[in-house]
Amino acid sequence: MVAGTVLFDLFGVLARQQAADGRQRLIRVAGVPAADFWDAYWALRPPYDRGEIDGPGYWRQLADRLGARFDERRIAALIAADVESWSAVDATMIALVEELARRGRRIGLLSNIPEELARHYENHHAWLDHFAVRAFSCRLGHAKPEPAAYHWCQRALAEPPHRILFVDDRRENVRAAEATGMRGHLFTTPDRLRAQLDRWDTAAG
Repeated sequence: MVAGTVLFDLFGVLARQQAADGRQRLIRVAGVPAADFWDAYWALRPPYDRGEIDGPGYWRQLADRLGARFDERRIAALIAADVESWSAVDATMIALVEELARRGRRIGLLSNIPEELARHYENHHAWLDHFAVRAFSCRLGHAKPEPAAYHWCQRALAEPPHRILFVDDRRENVRAAEATGMRGHLFTTPDRLRAQLDRWDTAAG
């Protein structure tokens, strides 16, 4: 018997973390000091990830915080550069997703992601069709590690929490999932995840 559903994080598990060259491109486009830029970028990111503001709104707020001015053309360039910086995927992990789908494993996705980036992934990655549930924070109005994000997934999957294995590269997100009754796996390597899945299936059998 298959143990249950695997609920994947996106960035740091299936997709790469923000690329260094992409980060440099963002600084060049913004034309502001790097340290100030990244302080504002991350401080303002949660409402953007939760869909409370759109891309142009996010970049206007960032400009205001820095005492800068971004016109429409620069905002469009910043959105494009931001999306590109998060666009690389891990081929080994995508192969694992496709393998699990072929084997009949039910899988889901829970990601902190703004709308512009969510649309990019939907438009460019057909492997997303394998997921029974795609929980994007920008459409839920909740982001990890908020309990509501995990509860939304439990309802959408119609699966008891103990039959969901949540896989994330951030310990605080794994612990938050476990606090809602899910099982958790702190992602480090594909091989260690495979071993975890094998142990889970053996226990279920």
